[in-house]
Amino acid sequence: MKTFCGRANPATGALDWVEESEEYDYHQEIARSCYADMLHDHDRNEKYYQGIRAAVSRVKARGEKVIVLDIGTGTGLLSMMAVTAGADYCYAVEVFKPMADAAFRIVKKNGFSDKIKIINKHSTEVTVGLDGDMQTRANVLVTELFDTELIGEGALPSYEHAHLNLVQEGCEAVPHRATVYAQLVESEQLWSWAQLQPMEVDGRKLLPPPAVSHCAGAHSVCDIQLSQVPPHSFTPLGPLCTMFSVDFSKPVSSAPQSHSSSFPAQSSGRAQVVLSWWDIDMDPSGSIVCSMAPSWTYPDPQSAPWRDHWMQSVYFLPVERRVVEGEELSLTVSHDDYSLWYSLQPDGQQGTLSEAPPCRPCCVCQAHLVWTRTRFGELNDRQRTQSYVRALRSVVKPDSVCVGVSDGSLLPVFAHMLGAKKVFSLENSGMLKQVIEQVLNANSMRGGVQILGIRPDQLSSTDLAGEQISVLIGEPYFSTSLLPWHSLYFWYCRTALVRLLTPNATILPCSATLCMVAVEFQDLWRIRAPCGTCEGFDVGPMDEMVQQSLDFRESHEAEPQPLWEYPCRALTQPRAVMTFDFLQCVPEQPIRCQGSLPFMRRGRCHGVALWMEYQLNDDIKVSMGLTRPVSEEGACEWSLHRKQGVYFFRSPWESSGDGRASVSYSFTFEPSIGDIKMDFTVASQ
Repeated sequence: MKTFCGRANPATGALDWVEESEEYDYHQEIARSCYADMLHDHDRNEKYYQGIRAAVSRVKARGEKVIVLDIGTGTGLLSMMAVTAGADYCYAVEVFKPMADAAFRIVKKNGFSDKIKIINKHSTEVTVGLDGDMQTRANVLVTELFDTELIGEGALPSYEHAHLNLVQEGCEAVPHRATVYAQLVESEQLWSWAQLQPMEVDGRKLLPPPAVSHCAGAHSVCDIQLSQVPPHSFTPLGPLCTMFSVDFSKPVSSAPQSHSSSFPAQSSGRAQVVLSWWDIDMDPSGSIVCSMAPSWTYPDPQSAPWRDHWMQSVYFLPVERRVVEGEELSLTVSHDDYSLWYSLQPDGQQGTLSEAPPCRPCCVCQAHLVWTRTRFGELNDRQRTQSYVRALRSVVKPDSVCVGVSDGSLLPVFAHMLGAKKVFSLENSGMLKQVIEQVLNANSMRGGVQILGIRPDQLSSTDLAGEQISVLIGEPYFSTSLLPWHSLYFWYCRTALVRLLTPNATILPCSATLCMVAVEFQDLWRIRAPCGTCEGFDVGPMDEMVQQSLDFRESHEAEPQPLWEYPCRALTQPRAVMTFDFLQCVPEQPIRCQGSLPFMRRGRCHGVALWMEYQLNDDIKVSMGLTRPVSEEGACEWSLHRKQGVYFFRSPWESSGDGRASVSYSFTFEPSIGDIKMDFTVASQ
């Protein structure tokens, strides 16, 4: 049996349906899971263990048998903790069959098969009774159903059903409660991810369309490692507010609700963004707390636990609002059964709860549907914009015929503003075409750029009104690109358009370079590292399952990661390893490159970071990876707008930093598929 999977094709810029073996989806789910990250989260595991011990003790003190229901058991870790703490029996529910099978093996390997029953069902399908999955209702409810937004994995409906059908009234719950916190801030950096800002092009203003500026945007949460957003990049306009709590030991409702918190504005500014996170109390007294607060809230930021399965949330207010210091404000959080959203009112009452929450924000301008948050940030990056404008200014002439090839790009608009004779833009997406037309209309440039909804290989001289292309421009950016080198689709576009180019046509960018550096990750290594033993329990079968799935394909490929969120240290010098000449057509034969990079710094090498740099002209280059030279200590600063590629080594390499060990690399660019195959080895001299 085969399955069809969507995969970006860098040679066509399209999402192709590729036939894969029936095991593909299974291995993808396992290889990309957060299980390893959770098992390495000692703070989480320790707090759960403490809470479970306390709950089991409270039930035993009442003279009752301890029957535990563990929803979302994963590896079975929490159930094994419960039995070790003295529970009489555990029902461990896991809906994902490969994970349930692994939990069965782990429980057996640790000698708990007689006390733990693995139930491979969704918790809402579990039955209770003599012939049911559970013989009796549980009096201890243990769950790990949370995501960065707390409720995004369906925690509320699952708890609601469990209290109605699976647990006893007055049961103990671990965690006992969750509390959501929020802070209203002004932040130019974060707000740039939500709204298109005015730009300056050659002394002229380019204004965002009113429909975009007044649009509430997409309501979906922006989950990030907020610890990597430095406090100096935002201004708090109010205190950290306790928005609401959920007591998991009592019946839970998944019905839509709203909660408000009132406070006087701490300073004057523009209310734009809400920073939010949550914590969980593992016991009723609140003495065992697992917090998702970012590191800069800790007296010692280095003591903050790192985790990637639970991060922090950024929410963008539907409308930017100016506030004055001392003004009374009311911040409202609303939620349905799976998501949260925030709104701000001039007045309010602390802790009010409404049956009819404010409407969920909804994009009506289309820009927020086709531009991602990071894409908004990229378009709003003034330094980046000026680099492209300077490069365009050097090549655009009054007789220039320009064609732009990038998804939702403003470069064709810039070319028109710089005085090109004619400007065309190729846009496959009808929504992107409408968004760019809104930009043109808002700036009295209707018709200044002719937007053609066709692919480069379909473009004819007739479409260009008999003209030939003198300037071909691209960022390049394509929404289907997953890895940095997938934007080489621009090269294929240039090749498809060769018959329409003038003999001396300018290609901008003129070349692209693939760069690499071997790195030591501060924390990101945890998502791929085997665990072995977790809190005294052997979870080896989980490690084996993950490695088998990685070996299926993932361990031989790079994966996209936003490295600005994941600090790392360079152990080698950065190196340009492959260059792609856009002045020439895509070759028919593969391009190969081999070499080695000596380790120059002491550390543990976890893998290689990869990115693209684009040469716009002889003088101007833009990097989609490192944004400044690596420091003497190896500190790296990465672009906020693009994901880089990360190739994890199967096991880390200890570098002495004396240059006697090196990373050997081999790259092959395959023109037929537009992708790059790579291999790395580490060896000492």
